[in-house]
Parts: sequence; structure tokens; C-alpha cells
Amino acid sequence: MSGGTVTLFLCGDVMLGRGVDQILARPGDPALREGYVMDARSYVRMAESVNGPIPAPVAPSWPWGEALGLLAASAPDVRIVNLETSVTTSDAFEPGKAVHYRMHPGNLPALTVARPDVTVLANNHVLDFGRAGLAETLDVLHGAGLRTAGAGRSADEAYAPVAVPLPHGGRVLVFALGVGTSGVPPGWAATAGLSGVAFAPELSPATAAAAVRRIRRMRRDGDIVVVSVHWGSNWGYLVSRDQRRFAHALVDGGADVVHGHSSHHPRPVEVYRDRLILHGCGDFIDDYEGIAGYEEYRDDLRVAHFVTVAADSGELTGLRMVPLLARRMRLEPAPAPDRAWLHTTLDRISHGLHLTLDADGALSLKRPATRGIP
Repeated sequence: MSGGTVTLFLCGDVMLGRGVDQILARPGDPALREGYVMDARSYVRMAESVNGPIPAPVAPSWPWGEALGLLAASAPDVRIVNLETSVTTSDAFEPGKAVHYRMHPGNLPALTVARPDVTVLANNHVLDFGRAGLAETLDVLHGAGLRTAGAGRSADEAYAPVAVPLPHGGRVLVFALGVGTSGVPPGWAATAGLSGVAFAPELSPATAAAAVRRIRRMRRDGDIVVVSVHWGSNWGYLVSRDQRRFAHALVDGGADVVHGHSSHHPRPVEVYRDRLILHGCGDFIDDYEGIAGYEEYRDDLRVAHFVTVAADSGELTGLRMVPLLARRMRLEPAPAPDRAWLHTTLDRISHGLHLTLDADGALSLKRPATRGIP
């Protein structure tokens, strides 16, 4: 915190399982049960076929690449990531799911190297190996000193926010929800006596009202509230009316930042009542190189979001989005033409927010004006 502001680092899905797990020092069992891919090492070979050899085993810092330098230089007050994988050695594949993600617990340094203050788990892969796999995931993360939001051994634990104290007073409260629209199975919902995720069956007024009640119970004067939501489909720029209304209801009820994820590429950015809504941050780390079919969305481009809000009010005072390129399962600086493409695309789909492409290649919104997506 400096000058009366708080800076948050937010990114999209951190998918350290499957192919990424296989290039790290302690790869788990590569067996998969997908329709066409039965071995996680196939994703490594696909990435190498388009971008060249990966020098496995790689260091824990490898998947983050240049993002670690960005984090060091930007020195955000709070780092928030969505970890979209289970951390387990279990081979109990969850029935009825087409895709399963797991990383070996021995590869946890590939997460801790980024020093997240909050690890969000409310997503559609954290129970890919059942409730026993979730229990191991929680044990491994908590054993490493990582704080988690959005999943737990009971509903109380899953829905509870993580409170990150700020150096000069106040807290950042991080709530997390996994929504059915992103593929979270209803049976994964945490209950009083059953582990699971903080589940939202739909983006309805009633679900928003329940989230707002939790915010109001926990929020104190001087707190900044982030609601991290796994919602929506994987592809496309359309933001549904229900999603917009849900995000607005969260802001109306006390949220200062809505951190949306699940889409494999960035979706619209919105400022509503001087609060930031990220409708889809896009993937940040994954094993999707070499998978064809959605090239028009440029899912190889990744974005590191640095969000600055007023410490006393939570109002958005600045947004800096740094484009990166995934190559050989590592984040590199995005070339100038790619940064320009991302700027044009996000500016267009965000309906007139007028993002600036800075000289250093970052996209910024320095003096945001309140407006909503029509």
C-alpha cells in the first residue's frame, strides 16, 4: 500500500496439472481418461511440435517465466491466483468428467514460487479426483502456508473469505465462488457436513443476494473486497445479461473488484460504479499449445492484471494489463504486433473503455470513467 492506494495482482487460470506437471521435477502418473488423449505427455509433445523442445525437467519458475520479474518490479500488495487443478497422487478419476487435472504434490514449488497471498479453488477441476483428492489438495496447500478460498472441508470453510492484512491498516477480503455455468458439477457443492466448493448454481438475484450477505457479515471499515468468480463458457466474447447483472449486484452489495475467470482467453473489462469487473481474465498457465480450433481468440496471449484501488474507498484508480505470450509452456514478453492485437480486441469488446497501449507495451486504464457494458 502506498499513497493511499492498494495494488492487487490478478490473473486467470493457473493450470499446473496435466502437461505442465509432466515437465516439472516430480511428474505424477501421466494416465488420462480423455476421449482422444490418454497420456499427459502428449500435451508436451504437442507444444514442442509448434514451438520447439522443452528442456524437461524444468525449474519451478519455468511456467511463470517473465511474469515473476513483472511481479517483483510491480510489488503488488496482494497476489491472487485461481489454481485450476487438484494437487494429488490419487488415481480416483471423478466419473462423468471429460477432462481431469492433477499436479504432483512434489511440484508445489511451481505455485509457491509466485508467492500467492490467496489461492482460489472454486473451479471445475479442484475435485477432479474426488473429495479425497480435494482433502489432499487442501492439506498440501495449507501445509505450505498457502491460504485458500472457495473450497474447504465444509461449507463454512469453503465460503469463508481469506483476509489479507495490509501494512498500514485494513484488509483485502477475498471471497470465491464456482458457478454452474463454468462446468462445476452441482454435486461438488460444499455443505455443513461435506467438503466441496463454494457453489453458485446459477447467476440469479437470489445467489447474488446470498453472496452479498456474506460480504456484509465480514466486511469492516477500511476493507477492500474482491469476489473471485469462476463462471461462463471457455470461448467467445459474449457476456450474458445474467452475468452482468450478477456482477453489478456484487458491486452494489459491497464488492470492490470482481475477478472473473474460466474463459481460455480474455473477455471484456468493465467499470461499474467506479469498480472493476473482469469478465474473464483468460488462462495464465496451461498446456494448450498445439491444440487447434480456436486460433481466432489468440489464447496463447496471457495477461497479468495489476489493479490499483483507493485504500479508503475501494474505487478503481488504475489498471495495468501486461500482455505475455505462452511458448514452450513458459510466459515470455508478447511481441509488439500481438500487444497491438490484444489492445484493439479488448478495447473493442469492452465497449468504449478506451484502454491505452503504453510505450512499454502494457495496456492501461489510468482515469477510468464509470460505464457498463450495454
